[in-house]
Amino acid sequence: MKDKSILLFFILFINLPVVARDYNILDFGAVKGKLSTIAIQKAVDECFTAGGGRVVVPTGTFITDSFILKSNVNLYLEQGAELSGSENIKDYTAGDLTHGMISCEDAVNVAISGSGTINGNGTKFYKADKTQGSSEFDKSIIRQKENYMPEGNFFTDGPLVRISNPGISIAFFNCTNVSITGITIKDTPFWATRFNYCDGLLIDGITILNNPLVPNNDGIHCSTSRNIRISNCNVIAGDDAIVVTGFSKDTEVPGYNSSEQDNHLYGNKTIYAENVTVSNCQLKSSSVGIRIGYGQHPIRRCTFSNIVIYDSQRGIGIFAHDASNIEDLIFTDIIIETRLFNGQWWGHGEPIHLSSMSRFSGKVAGRIKNVQFNNINAIGEQGILVYGLKESPMENIQFNNVQLRMRKGKETMDYGGNFDLRPASERSMRMFEHDIPGIYAQNVNNLSIRNFKLSWNNDLPDFFTHGIECKDISDLLITDFVGAGNPNAPDSQKVKLENSTYRKSEK
Repeated sequence: MKDKSILLFFILFINLPVVARDYNILDFGAVKGKLSTIAIQKAVDECFTAGGGRVVVPTGTFITDSFILKSNVNLYLEQGAELSGSENIKDYTAGDLTHGMISCEDAVNVAISGSGTINGNGTKFYKADKTQGSSEFDKSIIRQKENYMPEGNFFTDGPLVRISNPGISIAFFNCTNVSITGITIKDTPFWATRFNYCDGLLIDGITILNNPLVPNNDGIHCSTSRNIRISNCNVIAGDDAIVVTGFSKDTEVPGYNSSEQDNHLYGNKTIYAENVTVSNCQLKSSSVGIRIGYGQHPIRRCTFSNIVIYDSQRGIGIFAHDASNIEDLIFTDIIIETRLFNGQWWGHGEPIHLSSMSRFSGKVAGRIKNVQFNNINAIGEQGILVYGLKESPMENIQFNNVQLRMRKGKETMDYGGNFDLRPASERSMRMFEHDIPGIYAQNVNNLSIRNFKLSWNNDLPDFFTHGIECKDISDLLITDFVGAGNPNAPDSQKVKLENSTYRKSEK
């Protein structure tokens, strides 16, 4: 009987869960208010070597430059804890990576959690008294000609001029099972986060508070990653708030090399950016609230629901500007408010924008297909734009129960009445004068507009025109359209068609 008791005790003992240890960075030499990168890295390394646990950042501010997270490590920021980015640009290197404060590559089961803050001190890397100009478009074909973005002006919406770039503040490459929960990220100098070639990503309850005047400080940027859940987040960004792209590590070359994935143990081993769900978020962006597209890999199977996008340059943007296709997207129960921003930002106040336009010379853009917009309530200073090309038409685009109110803003006369299709390889296609309907669509196979309600404020100029304008559409369905053309435009029509196959049932 005694032997059986000993055996039972041994069986119970070996099946007890292993309690992961905490590794407080103070125990490794971190000092409040001082550069503590070495101490933080020591804590991470010891935690990893021991098989995993929590690296705890206690209450207080700790300065850091670049350090590397590793498998089975949870970087935990207590309430009142802050990791504050070094203001010395020379500090931002970590192994082969140069991505801001926190980097992680080829790892599994990695987390950043708690209720503390990661502060990138990004505005320090920009000139507060100087904003960017642009020569990337031809002013002679813009409605305002040389009065569009006059040279030498300070633009109150930014973007500021960069002095130097520490890189992406939090970057995960080729990782499996990544979790970011609870924390606040603020004032990053470039992308706040990047998840590239990752598989299994949970982002829940985080807040990103970036300077809206700072360019390229995207909020949550997922590049060729899959199996992603993003929920309950509040994001303010000087660029796109939530992003799903098909980028390789190098974002500026066409095509991709599969060795970027094959040479790693972990992460996404498919060619797709796929299986993304985003819900219950509030977003504000100087560019696009939700951006899908750009990049070498195809994108598919994404859903977005119960989202508020406010005070943004664009609401939802879908961009097939590389050779890869984008398909099977659903947007449901979304409130959008957009306005025209002054300064060198891409976009012109569209609540919804879809475009197929190659950004590489000699390349044909991929296609956008099987996209639904359901229960959208929008206010905007520009219309909805669906712009396909003959060589890359869109397919099966649906607008179901969309309500849009068009309004005039403070920048309407100085910036309005143009289509912005940047980035595009052809200079003449980047931005050009065009009248603004409630919905403009071209080169789409199977476009459905059901229960569209459109209204116009009474002070809009006459370059706001038709209710719906379609060009080169095959199989166009419009049902239950309540609205008309802009009453201030003498020649406006409720529906204007050019070379489009049309079947209708209107109220």
